[in-house]
Amino acid sequence: MRIKYKKNTGILWFLIFFLITSCSTGKYVTTEKKYHKKAKVFAKTYSETPSKQLEKVIVGEKQWIASPNFGVRKPNYVMIHHTAQNSLDQTIKTFHNEQAEVSSHYVISRDGEVVQMVNDYFRAHHAGAGKWGNDTDLNSSSIGIELDNNGTTDPWPEEQINALLALLDYLKTSYNIPQKNFIGHMDYAPKRKIDPSRFPWKTLADSGFGYWYDDNLPPVPKDFDPKIALRVIGYDVSDLNAAIRAFKIHYIQEDESPALSADQLAILYNIMQKYL
Repeated sequence: MRIKYKKNTGILWFLIFFLITSCSTGKYVTTEKKYHKKAKVFAKTYSETPSKQLEKVIVGEKQWIASPNFGVRKPNYVMIHHTAQNSLDQTIKTFHNEQAEVSSHYVISRDGEVVQMVNDYFRAHHAGAGKWGNDTDLNSSSIGIELDNNGTTDPWPEEQINALLALLDYLKTSYNIPQKNFIGHMDYAPKRKIDPSRFPWKTLADSGFGYWYDDNLPPVPKDFDPKIALRVIGYDVSDLNAAIRAFKIHYIQEDESPALSADQLAILYNIMQKYL
């Protein structure tokens, strides 16, 4: 089988993957070298993939002819987590553990320091198994942000939230992320996650990151179906109790029971309308 190739004088090497800080020194030098090495492998893969893939295609005559009309895949969601650990250093250590295979694009400390750990265009391992709308792989389409918080007793310091808002503004502007696509880990994985808990979602919504309910709630129709409403918003309703619990962690924050009071049904109805 003969494969023909036309010379492409404008081969792109995906230089975006090399927008990395200069060589680090100190206690993180080893992991920094591993990051650079892995980034170079990905860059090489992106530059060579078309012809390599074509060789595996089982057809007759075939050829690779480059088109200039392409770009890098961009993130379309932001998912917010709490670390459930006791310090920024402990979280960094966890994200350096290659056996754990977990990471996030950003970590924000209690005092507002923003640490980037994965390039925005890379696929960090922060979301895991879950579903939001029809998307079952938000690792591939989202930016993950971990907030240094133990998840139980820690407050949310003003410095930390202000740093988060600044980062979210940058991400929303840079990647044109829709307001509705700023979610929590518990929204995506209601069967197994509760983070971020006790979180000031209204503060984020007031700045254009996610939605919040109105002060004056509209009347709820008699035929209103909360299961349909949760599905419209994006929740996985295969376990309805888990979906209701996740919704309440996000919007109610008073209890985590699967029961919805009349006032809570009105909040759900109001939020659903914002997604229509």
